Amino acid sequence: MSDFWNPYVQPSPRQRRQLALLAVGAVLLLWSALSGFGIVGPNRLPAPWDVLTAFGYLSWHNGESMLAEATLWSVGRMLAAGILVVLIGIPIGVAMGASPRINAALSPLVDPFRSAPVVALLPILVMWLGIDEAMKIAFLFLGAVVYLIPMVRDAIQAVPQSHWIGARDLGATPWECIRQAVLPMAMPRIADALIVAVSVMWTYITVAEYVNAKVGLGQLIQNARRFSAWDQVFAGIIVIIVLALVTYQLMRYVKARLFPWETHQ
Repeated sequence: MSDFWNPYVQPSPRQRRQLALLAVGAVLLLWSALSGFGIVGPNRLPAPWDVLTAFGYLSWHNGESMLAEATLWSVGRMLAAGILVVLIGIPIGVAMGASPRINAALSPLVDPFRSAPVVALLPILVMWLGIDEAMKIAFLFLGAVVYLIPMVRDAIQAVPQSHWIGARDLGATPWECIRQAVLPMAMPRIADALIVAVSVMWTYITVAEYVNAKVGLGQLIQNARRFSAWDQVFAGIIVIIVLALVTYQLMRYVKARLFPWETHQ
């Protein structure tokens, strides 16, 4: 019992799975009780079995799967935005971390958005880009990159100065110092930044697809809400949560394989 409040003693993988299953089971039991006994009405909290029925309806009805189509579109938008985040966000973050002057110039443009909601920029994006795919991808990109860039910058700055000095003393150019001495040390934290950025994109996908999307998980939820099909709304939300969780765990697994010396909790 003494280890219960000890943050340095981690439970075993089996204990983790058991605790996770226990927590999920408790939530499902509470959910079933609240809806099954009528404590909360179906217009506010549909029963789990109704959500399961809605999931089946969305998965296959009249020879088509609305859920599969919506999921593919949402994942496609995520991939497009994610590629832009990697190609643009990581180089900017590395440049800010490696150069104090670049950091001083760009920090006032990047740091405020870490606390300000990117949703506030949605009307501007609609005005500039319209309501087509470009706007949705740009919104996802901005929502993620404002978190990624500062975290990449901090990862570069966290590399001990001795790595810079040692590479420079060996005759490395500034670019060689970054590429061969600094980036390998910073890559685990950059991977963490990318995991956070992708997780943030999943939180914004519903908002992005609310705006005139013909198909997508956000639009599926929006259409269900218009017709007060709350079981379908919950089904769509659960699918997004599951996809976000699977993506998170997959990226953590890839990071563990690439950087096995890192300590994982």
